[in-house]
Amino acid sequence: MGNAFGKKKPLKEVLRENKRMINRAVRELDREKMALEREEKRLTIEIKKAAKEQQMQSVKIMAKDLVRTRQYVTKFIEMRSHLQGCALKLQTVKSHQAMADAMASTAKAMFQMNKAVDVPAINKMMADFERENAKTEMMQEIMGDAIDDALGDDANEDEEDRIVSQVLDEIGISFGEEIPDAPMLGTPSATGVSDGPQRVPEAAGGGATEDSALSDLEARLNNLKR
Repeated sequence: MGNAFGKKKPLKEVLRENKRMINRAVRELDREKMALEREEKRLTIEIKKAAKEQQMQSVKIMAKDLVRTRQYVTKFIEMRSHLQGCALKLQTVKSHQAMADAMASTAKAMFQMNKAVDVPAINKMMADFERENAKTEMMQEIMGDAIDDALGDDANEDEEDRIVSQVLDEIGISFGEEIPDAPMLGTPSATGVSDGPQRVPEAAGGGATEDSALSDLEARLNNLKR
C-alpha cells in the first residue's frame, strides 16, 4: 500500500521482505527435494523388481529417470545453498545499516554536545580560576607571615622560659640562684688571694659530680633550642 501512492519503503522494510521471500523459497526447495528423494526410493525399488523379472528395457528407462532425479536433487541442494548465501548477505547488509544508523545518531549527539560547549568561556573560566587561586595563596602567605611576626616571638620566648624553668626545677636550681661555676683545681680564685686562710680545693670526687651536673644541664638546654 505504501508504494501504491508513490511512497518509498524504508530500507529495513525492504530487507525484511526480501528475507521473508528467501525463506519461503528455501522451504519450497526443501519440499521439492524431499519429494524427489521419495521418488528416488520408489524408482530404486521398481528397478530391483523389474531386474528380478528380467524386464531389462524397463530397467534401463527407470535407470534414466533415477539418474535424472538424483541430478535434480543435487541441483535443489545447490540452489538452497545459494539462497542461504543470499540470506546471509541480506543479514550483513542489515547489520551494516544498523551500524550506520548508530554512528549517525552518535555523530549527531556529539555535534550537539560540542555545539553546547563554549570553549572560549571555559578557557576564560580556567584563567580566572588560576588568577584567583594565586591571589588566595598570596593572601594566605602574607597573613601567615604577619601573624608569625605579631605573635610568634613572644610565644616562643614564653615557651622557652617555661621549658628552661621546668628543666631547672628538675635538677633543683631556680632562677634566683646563681649557677655555680666550674671549680678550678690547683689555682687561686680569680679575685685574688683572700684575707682568710686559703681554702683547700675540694676532692676530685665532688668536682666531678658538679661537672657532670653542668654538662647534663647544657645538654638539655641545647636539645631544647634545636
